[in-house]
Amino acid sequence: MEFAFYFSAGVAVAATLMVITNTRAVHALLYLVTSLLAVSMCFFSLGAPFAGVLEIIVYAGAIMVLFVFVVMMLNLGSGSENQERQWLSPRGWIGPAVLSGLLLAQLLYVLFSEPTSAVITGESVDAKAVGFALFGPYILAVELAAMMLLGAMVTAFHIGRHEAKEIA
Repeated sequence: MEFAFYFSAGVAVAATLMVITNTRAVHALLYLVTSLLAVSMCFFSLGAPFAGVLEIIVYAGAIMVLFVFVVMMLNLGSGSENQERQWLSPRGWIGPAVLSGLLLAQLLYVLFSEPTSAVITGESVDAKAVGFALFGPYILAVELAAMMLLGAMVTAFHIGRHEAKEIA
């Protein structure tokens, strides 16, 4: 399990560096999804399967869909159609696909290997403990994060709508 943790942490760092250095928004989003999946694998290898599943569902699923909608709402104009076709070429998917494939191979290895004595140990965190932690002392932080996401989405919609009116 220690190997799984360090391997997925390395993939997360590599994918995050690609997010930072990539100039195309769609490619950066693909690398961000890969990075979030790698962080989820870190949680699985540390014995926190609930946190890993939450990472996949909330961040890699819902938040990334929100980011894609924001990119779509910005409406870059008719000149961006050819650029989008270039973004959707198979060449743009090679990096995220390779890193995601490595994570899948690691997950299959961890699931089907025999248990060994690992250096990283800990208790399994269940859903009830996470719920008490999130909606107990950290309820204000959870609600503030939700309001920030709502504000970001409304701002992106307003910016995209304003630019669309100027073009028309």
